[in-house]
Amino acid sequence: MYKETSVRSVMKTISWRFLATLTTFSLVWIFTGKIDTALTVGGLEVIIKMIIYFFHERGWNRIKWGRKHIEPFVVWITGLSGSGKTEVARIVTEKLREMKINADHLDGETIRDIFPRTGFSRDEVTRHIERVGLLASRLEKNGVFVVASFISPFSESREFVRSLCNNFIEIHLATPMEYCEKLDHNNLYSRARAGEIRNLAGVDVEYEAPEDPDLILDISRDGIEQTARKVNFYLKKFM
Repeated sequence: MYKETSVRSVMKTISWRFLATLTTFSLVWIFTGKIDTALTVGGLEVIIKMIIYFFHERGWNRIKWGRKHIEPFVVWITGLSGSGKTEVARIVTEKLREMKINADHLDGETIRDIFPRTGFSRDEVTRHIERVGLLASRLEKNGVFVVASFISPFSESREFVRSLCNNFIEIHLATPMEYCEKLDHNNLYSRARAGEIRNLAGVDVEYEAPEDPDLILDISRDGIEQTARKVNFYLKKFM
């Protein structure tokens, strides 16, 4: 995922040799008491060993033994509104980035800035998820690790996304609706029951839970942080 450039190798060589040569110079000076001898030995050492070190580094960069290639994957987190998808996905993405992995988070709210004309009927939601799935698969093919957090209530659209991706990991946040409602700061559930909004999964639209997801988690039992840790621990098997 990262390539060691010649410039970086040169700078590493210089910094290392400076410290090593300073040590050699000091030792020769201490044992001989002659500065000119110390300078001569130090000068010869820095030139010879810089050349050796540079080619040693570049040589190892060409050797594939002991180097593991990590295939990008798409982590698809699905669940009811308020199940903790966005928060868990954000933490998971941050952890991947801390590991120097090029990861991107696609979220059900922010992605609508890219696809602004998306409605909430079954057909419109299906088309929306399919478009997001296409975006996720293209990112994956270009070396980006994707963490997607969407209600994506319909099995058909999730399976379509799976078919687009090389490495698709489905995670179901099976947080009970009662707990989701406690975290519902926008009052979506009460408004849906009052008829103010329509097509909310779990109320007037069935949420088709994954039949065989890779992970089933519940933030009402484990909390956001522990749930995210479980996801990251599971992802280690792919890295």
